[in-house]
Amino acid sequence: MSAVYDLTEEQRAIADAVRAFADEHLAPHAVDWDRDKHFPVDVLRKAADLGLGGVYVREDVGGSGLARLDGVVAFEELATGCPSIAAYLSIHNMVAWMVDRYGDQDQRTRWLPRLCTAEHLAGYCLTEPGAGSDAAAITTRAARAGGHWVLDGVKQFISGAGAARLYLVMARTGGPGPRGVSAFLVDRDDPGLSFGPDERKMGWNAQPTRQVRLDGVRLPADRLLGAEGEGFRIAMAGLNGGRLGIAACSLGGARAALERALVHLDDREAFGARLLHAQALQFRLADMATGLEAARALLRRAAAALDRADPRAPELCAMAKRLATDTGFEVADQALQLHGGYGYLADFGIEKIVRDLRVHRILEGTNEIMRVIVARGLIGAA
Repeated sequence: MSAVYDLTEEQRAIADAVRAFADEHLAPHAVDWDRDKHFPVDVLRKAADLGLGGVYVREDVGGSGLARLDGVVAFEELATGCPSIAAYLSIHNMVAWMVDRYGDQDQRTRWLPRLCTAEHLAGYCLTEPGAGSDAAAITTRAARAGGHWVLDGVKQFISGAGAARLYLVMARTGGPGPRGVSAFLVDRDDPGLSFGPDERKMGWNAQPTRQVRLDGVRLPADRLLGAEGEGFRIAMAGLNGGRLGIAACSLGGARAALERALVHLDDREAFGARLLHAQALQFRLADMATGLEAARALLRRAAAALDRADPRAPELCAMAKRLATDTGFEVADQALQLHGGYGYLADFGIEKIVRDLRVHRILEGTNEIMRVIVARGLIGAA
């Protein structure tokens, strides 16, 4: 099954190359990585050799300089091999883009070359134990101390924490609300930075998720990303692209589950006929494929809107994230059902996809928050 249509020759080549990489380097190991809770950093670096370490980063610092539409094509294909690894790489790329877009030249040349090769990995630190959907309510603080900043607080649910080298941390430098938030670049070796234990999770077991704890982390002034008070705006701009990446990963994981369901139904017989020939099951497969195509069309529209800086891009990104992650999970769950009892067995890999895709409806803004964003756009246009 091909998910590539109405794409340029270059985008088709990207899709083919990334799918070949996923088939060779991710899919054969995904179940074992999930079972062993293994974070395959070496494979991430191989992906970076393909240009996936700095997808949206400008070429002068080692990036691929691709558009968002190129990126969603690539991340969908990558997620067919392992949604957990693809999703982490999407988050890494979100941070890299933010440094490239809002950093000064010294910050870009210091951090980005090694992010693009995945020699250094990145973590995005916005959510806190008491501030998830209400991101403007963060309490992590950054106080001036001479020519330095001192950061104190705790960040929650941070993908790649401990393994990552660079952490983009949102901290309060002013009063309450979004205008009091600034963005900082924190190195894993900065004194006062530590990590909680690896969280025990339903899915995404092939990547670590830990607290990031800041206890008097002292940073020089050049670690401020952008201007003071711009952190919330920077964070939200990053999330527009991050939502596209997670949406693409949902489609890729679900597509892999659908492909496996087709093979399984073609191999199995019941009541003297192959299951694939049962019309009731064909109807279910048709609905699954239709849902994925519809979500993909909206996702690519949203990516194109973000590429051209369309004023509606944030609303479209929220729509696409909501639809793709809901649809992706539902399709994967249906694929499990079509496998019967085999779908519930770990060795078949379907239940892993279901577990991995479930969190996509929560992270990068819950799907309830996506509805809030869309509704605000409607109300504002009324």
